[in-house]
Amino acid sequence: LAEFLDPEEIFEITRAGFDFYHRVFDYRYPFGKYDQLFVPEFNAGAMENAGCVTFLEDYVFRSKVTDARRERRAETILHEMAHMWFGDLVTMRWWDDLWLNESFATYASMLCQTNATQWRDGWTTFANVEKTWAYRQDQLPSTHPIATDAPDVQTAEVNFDGITYAKGASVLKQLGAYVGVDAFLAGLRQYFQEHAYGNTTLADLLSALEKSSGRDLGEWSKLWLETAGINTLRPEFTVEDGKYTSFAIVQSAPDDVATSNTLRPHRLAVGLYEDRHDKLFRVDRIELDVTGPRTEVPELVGKSQPALLLLNDDDLTYCKARLDDRSFATLRTGGIGRLADSLPRALAWTSAWDMTRDGELPTREYVALVVEGAKHETDIGVMQSIIRHALRALDIYADPTWAPTGYAAIADASAASLHAALPGSDQQLAWMHALLGSARTDEHLGFTRGLLDGSATLDGLAVDDDLRWAMVQSLAANGAIDVPTIDAELDRDPSAAGRRNAATARALLPTPEAKAEAWRLALHDDAVPNAMQKAVIGGFAHPTQSDLIAPYMQRYFEEVADLWERRTSELAQTAVVGLFPSWHATIAPDTVAAADAFLAAPDVPSALHRLVLEGRSDVVRALRAREVDAAAS
Repeated sequence: LAEFLDPEEIFEITRAGFDFYHRVFDYRYPFGKYDQLFVPEFNAGAMENAGCVTFLEDYVFRSKVTDARRERRAETILHEMAHMWFGDLVTMRWWDDLWLNESFATYASMLCQTNATQWRDGWTTFANVEKTWAYRQDQLPSTHPIATDAPDVQTAEVNFDGITYAKGASVLKQLGAYVGVDAFLAGLRQYFQEHAYGNTTLADLLSALEKSSGRDLGEWSKLWLETAGINTLRPEFTVEDGKYTSFAIVQSAPDDVATSNTLRPHRLAVGLYEDRHDKLFRVDRIELDVTGPRTEVPELVGKSQPALLLLNDDDLTYCKARLDDRSFATLRTGGIGRLADSLPRALAWTSAWDMTRDGELPTREYVALVVEGAKHETDIGVMQSIIRHALRALDIYADPTWAPTGYAAIADASAASLHAALPGSDQQLAWMHALLGSARTDEHLGFTRGLLDGSATLDGLAVDDDLRWAMVQSLAANGAIDVPTIDAELDRDPSAAGRRNAATARALLPTPEAKAEAWRLALHDDAVPNAMQKAVIGGFAHPTQSDLIAPYMQRYFEEVADLWERRTSELAQTAVVGLFPSWHATIAPDTVAAADAFLAAPDVPSALHRLVLEGRSDVVRALRAREVDAAAS
């Protein structure tokens, strides 16, 4: 991989990170030297060993990637560097404060990225990637407070999740809005001085922040850090002659056994957007504190109802913010693409995606929104994310009888945008991958095969190693390629990455033999390295192959307990999560019943119980969304 390393960009980000952290932390880097290693088959994105950060080798890009991938690598570099202070210089006393490490590093890396690197719109990516991860995790039955008990190490190992990283960082951003970013950073400077080379708890951090901000954070901590669940905020208003005559923000909390049904204080901004020269621009912004079940907003009374109203403008708080009917109608008629700035677009997309997951918006309507809006999306990370969400929705949330129509709509839109994109651009590469993810017809698969064998070309499209493998895998999943062709591609690229990609392609083949071998490798061959196990699992289940893999549903529940006993936690988690049988629409009720029987058995290890419970929850959510989508027909 040495020839592919791009040290100039990596060192540029590293220098920017040191300069920023030295300035805002007012504490020089304490460990003398700073090594960054790229490690084969690493089991995580990166790890912040003091003075020596280890990275997954995939962060050395051997093929063309979009700017979104480079932005994510920069965030990882800055995240691990932040740990040199928060995690290594000052270390949590026990795993119940794991979030002190991970949430802080995520939040600090975003501050650095948006203030000291070329990715000044990093909060857009945070809203679109990190927070959607947190929203999903926080609505599972296994949700937990940010600051949560960790009675043993196995519990801690499954808490490296969307709450510990993304929700915690979102709440730190809310805390910055609540006390002021300057006061927040001043508290951190005091914290580092007082606790250098020592161990701390949440109370130590809150004490430092209370001194710097002058605010009592005890109640804030109880509501935000020590309770589970997510609040939903909705606008409630009356309008006469086009103007608000009343306006309130209504807050609710989930009422279930997993959460505390807590209403929290939110510092947020309400943004009003209007059409100007075929663009949607913010024409007014009101920042306020939302508390309790209903907060009146008298500042909006008398103002004209806008084309679009965003309750959590600038993404200051952590919540599910709902759109009113007029706002959603604006987005549905191309309004997302007309938003001038990337962050409000990301917030609008996130709201629509969350409504789809909650069964408030039929999948077919979300797909139509993406098909219309993605071609106008200029932020490449947002564009790639919404395409992934649309494909995910078709895989598990769509009425199975309608899903082929949705795949065809995305594939047709992708093909059209691919040919219209600027040659060699990020958009061209992103649309190519969108086509590969949605291609089902002979026309689209034939075009892909032509690009792979050279009988077809597309100006500016670099058919390099990674793109070739993506094409091979798309063809394999649809039965349009055979094992000898995969083997020939591996002969052309016999690298470690090539071997993993070939394993995924073989597992994707729609044959009983391919599925049996993938299952054996993933669950029963304990000599398979972790990276190869992930590769095989990545190809086992494909939405077009539900009938083929249906027999493995019952086998999953019969075999995972033994797997959990035999393998290390890391390898066992990969298989338990990656192979959970959420892939078959028609037997989903049977999957729920089988999961219930498994979970009712005595002596299921707590971490395994949690992971299976999460998989069951995903299936129940999918069943509800499918019913909504079917009713929309």
